Amino acid sequence: MPTADLIRDALATVIDPEIRRPITEIGMVRSVEVDGSTAVIGIDLTTQGCPMRDRITGDVDAAARTVPEVVDVRIELGVMSDEQRQGLRAQLRGGKPEPVIQFTQPGNMTRVYAIASGKGGVGKSTVTTNLAAAMAQDGLKVGVLDADIFGFSIPGMLGVTGQPTRLDDMLLPPIAHEVKAVSIGMFVPEGQPVVWRGPMLHRAIEQFLADVYWGDLDVLLLDLPPGTGDIAISTAQLLPHAEIVVVTTPQSAAAGVAERAGAIATQTSQNVVGVIENMAWLEQPDGSRLHLFGEGGGSTVASRLSSVLGTQVPLLGQVPLDIAAREAGDAGTPVVVSDPDSTAAQALRGVARTLTSRRRGLAGRSLGVTPVSR
Repeated sequence: MPTADLIRDALATVIDPEIRRPITEIGMVRSVEVDGSTAVIGIDLTTQGCPMRDRITGDVDAAARTVPEVVDVRIELGVMSDEQRQGLRAQLRGGKPEPVIQFTQPGNMTRVYAIASGKGGVGKSTVTTNLAAAMAQDGLKVGVLDADIFGFSIPGMLGVTGQPTRLDDMLLPPIAHEVKAVSIGMFVPEGQPVVWRGPMLHRAIEQFLADVYWGDLDVLLLDLPPGTGDIAISTAQLLPHAEIVVVTTPQSAAAGVAERAGAIATQTSQNVVGVIENMAWLEQPDGSRLHLFGEGGGSTVASRLSSVLGTQVPLLGQVPLDIAAREAGDAGTPVVVSDPDSTAAQALRGVARTLTSRRRGLAGRSLGVTPVSR
């Protein structure tokens, strides 16, 4: 006959869709009993209106039925108490009762890339969402923070329609295409503008970094607003180890402005890892390339930043104009997912792999050295 221990072992394979940990590990399994060939399982959801309720119950039912001789499964749903939620929040924060920015903690190995541009309209958000999706396809754990408070577009481009689940003062970010994402656009009614000044912008970015449960990420991408204003400065203060990726178009005017976006690193002591030239050309039916916005803007920005910063800033890639990329963004599915063989998808995937294959410095690493007094 089946036993409670066997059923618990089976439930350990059920992963919470938002927290991405086994439900047995985070205290969701309240009880397991066996009544003949029936498994009676008590499940405590994190919140009363848990949006993943049906998925969790379905996964629990399926897992329990994998135990030999379990014929029927009865699931009794409940909701975590305040004490349970408090314990879960502390557990997710690594034992810390108060919110902290995990990416600045000693030993944190998450790569943080701030995707920047000098001006709007260069396709920075398209680049960000596709880099994130491409990295996730390669098996990395990826998060995207939409730091463009006034011009947010990440929810639409990733196809996210709901709000993050609230675990009291902690937010569980929605996951789309295996990418965790948070944006002020998830909290603002459609069509309503965000009218905030500097201190509120800083606080919003701080809360998105500290109050959101990001989990153990390999890469965090920040979609910055264009220019070198408050949010670029706040990002440098809150995430001093974040590295900058500059997006430009080939046009001379855009390249000149993009150079300033990268040169902010001289004042923030951040590292500029490279330049992406978007809308580089339009491929014609005969295979030729039509350079609608001119040529060489990306190379020019990379060369000038190398000179200004005193370090090599490479051109990471050139992304052609591609109707498939525009259509995919409008549909809420990055082109690297919807049309992986398109020219834009291939170029973006190449940039993503270049960024994730870069060797890390010693920042954030434990050297295993203990100082001794003499």
